[in-house]
Amino acid sequence: MATGQKLMRAIRVFEFGGPEVLKLQSDIAVPIPKDHQVLIKVHACGINPVETYIRSGTYSRKPLLPYTPGSDVAGIVEAVGDNVSTFKKGDRVFTTSTISGGYAEYALAADHTVYTLPGKLDLKQGAAIGIPYFTAYRALLHSARVKAGESVLVHGASGGVGLAACQIARAYGLKVLGTAGTEEGQNIVLQNGAHEVFNHREPNYIEKIKKSVGEKGIDVIIEMLANVNLSNDLNLLSYGGRVIVVGSRGPIEINPRDTMAKESSIIGVALYSSTKEEFRQFAAALQAGMEIGWLKPVIGSQYSLEKVAQAHKNIIHNSGTSGKMILLLE
Repeated sequence: MATGQKLMRAIRVFEFGGPEVLKLQSDIAVPIPKDHQVLIKVHACGINPVETYIRSGTYSRKPLLPYTPGSDVAGIVEAVGDNVSTFKKGDRVFTTSTISGGYAEYALAADHTVYTLPGKLDLKQGAAIGIPYFTAYRALLHSARVKAGESVLVHGASGGVGLAACQIARAYGLKVLGTAGTEEGQNIVLQNGAHEVFNHREPNYIEKIKKSVGEKGIDVIIEMLANVNLSNDLNLLSYGGRVIVVGSRGPIEINPRDTMAKESSIIGVALYSSTKEEFRQFAAALQAGMEIGWLKPVIGSQYSLEKVAQAHKNIIHNSGTSGKMILLLE
């Protein structure tokens, strides 16, 4: 190792497996930014379910081992590569991707995945924007092609992506319905854009939604847990309605006939299928939301680097989330 090389604490994964494979190390070299790269001193990093799938080795994209998880960091620019002109040391920023991994004291990111964080939002909120808001925006505007005046049900609305979807849908003129599993979750959903909220733990909640929306049904459903809800979703849709699958944790049996009379669609969404141009478009819309004030991330549980294995357990096994789970490095 070069003398005088700065060292940092970071989580490293040497083999795929359960949460216990997340190892905290304190002798990792701080990366040096080259060309179009930005080095960020990380204040907070969003924890997303996809990071648990990648860690377990079951996800379609497998990183080369060893690696550091995490894509959504917020912090202060520490240094920039020679070809970076949009950022300078001291800027407050957030990312949608990192090169070196976000569960660390410093993270390297390509400049086109780094965005200025407006003064209205703190750095914790900055770490809650990346995957949740860009996914929710892609699901609503790109995949579902929502129009003002349509109705949307956010099925599982109290977590990071769910609250983002409620805020965006409300800002774009939709009638917003949400579901949550706790009273606290329901209140947060109502405070963040939903016109109505339902408790998805009540056995008859689907009937309550049907009663609320009447004969017409729901135009768009943003679905966080398709392996549980997809069959019910198809019955709730309007003519030409669409279910956007944001999350699924296993198989489910559906009757394809349920799509026929309504000519409805089931559409999957994956944020990382977005082109650079689409990311730019999403970022412009979300940046406006931050400036106007409708984009306001809600922070849920917060963990230190030492507790990251517990965070990975909780994000999958604790139902009734409220707000966005983050890793706090300060």
